[in-house]
Amino acid sequence: MQPQKDTSNSPHDSRDEAANLVRNQLEALYGNSGSHSNNDHTAVTPKQHAAHTPQDDYAQQYHAQWQDYYQKYYEQYYVGHLHKAIEEAEKRGSDPDTQRQEELTDLREKIVARARTSAKKARKSRHFIPIASALTVALVVAFLQYNQLLISTVVAYVSPGAIDPNNIIVDPTANVRVSAEPRLIIPKINVDVPVVYGVGYDQQSQLKAMEKGVAHFAIPGADSRPGQIGNTVLSGHSSNDLFDPGDYKFIFAQLEKMKVGDSIYVNYQSTRYSYTVTKKEVVLPTQVNKLIYPTDKPILTLITCTPLGTAEKRLLVTAEQTAPDPSKATKPSTTPTNNNDNDAVLTGDGPTLLERFFGG
Repeated sequence: MQPQKDTSNSPHDSRDEAANLVRNQLEALYGNSGSHSNNDHTAVTPKQHAAHTPQDDYAQQYHAQWQDYYQKYYEQYYVGHLHKAIEEAEKRGSDPDTQRQEELTDLREKIVARARTSAKKARKSRHFIPIASALTVALVVAFLQYNQLLISTVVAYVSPGAIDPNNIIVDPTANVRVSAEPRLIIPKINVDVPVVYGVGYDQQSQLKAMEKGVAHFAIPGADSRPGQIGNTVLSGHSSNDLFDPGDYKFIFAQLEKMKVGDSIYVNYQSTRYSYTVTKKEVVLPTQVNKLIYPTDKPILTLITCTPLGTAEKRLLVTAEQTAPDPSKATKPSTTPTNNNDNDAVLTGDGPTLLERFFGG
């Protein structure tokens, strides 16, 4: 008797067991429970098995489920991005101020970047510093020399508002008692300024007096005072160097606006004298004789430099007294300060700061 061969661990038996195990699991998955032995089920022909198998159903379901998943995933992904883009567009469209601010910010950044680039290029240039220094010096020198032209032009078109409300004239013909302080009042050009009497007619004395107001320019033949027969001459600045002392460097900046018929008032020894402009004249600084002429009336003449910002010529504004009664005017009882008549020149502006430094 030959020994029986042990086949329990043969490779063939192991493959069969594995196949049966897989087959049983597939049948349990798709609802076909029980063993798949030939004793319990009718055998299936290869043709029937190929026509419809559980593996085919599983693959179809698996494929369909993944297709549905990917479709829903990408649909949600793209729809979400679309909604987000629509919301951002609506937000920008519904808030124009924010959009405009963003545009302005972008523009500002571009301009600043361009300016920095240009400045960097300019700084790298070896000519930048010398040119900038020369330009700065030129501007400073021009301002020091011609500041009176610039400032007087501005003052001439901007009323300083210096007139005292207490000196507003209601009735120019009324005999009104006023303060003893000598003052000149010109309502049309908003002037209300002190008058300094008893000064010489030389340039230095006049300029010193004009630091405190307008100066009495008394020369032989034109040395009267308000209320006296003859020509009372008052001199004031239309422009002067910004760095000169005094608060009245531009007090007559608007004197050119005066016309025939305009009113001028002078307070002197507690009496207000009213004058009416009769003529205007432009003369040279040396034409002092324009102030001297025979008259039996009380006359007032105002002097200032013209054109504005220069001392090339002099503007004379002449007016006749209308109140109090000019027929009651007296002859001058004062004499002018002793000066050499050959030195008499119609008062002008003082030297500029540069002219003082360099003796101009």
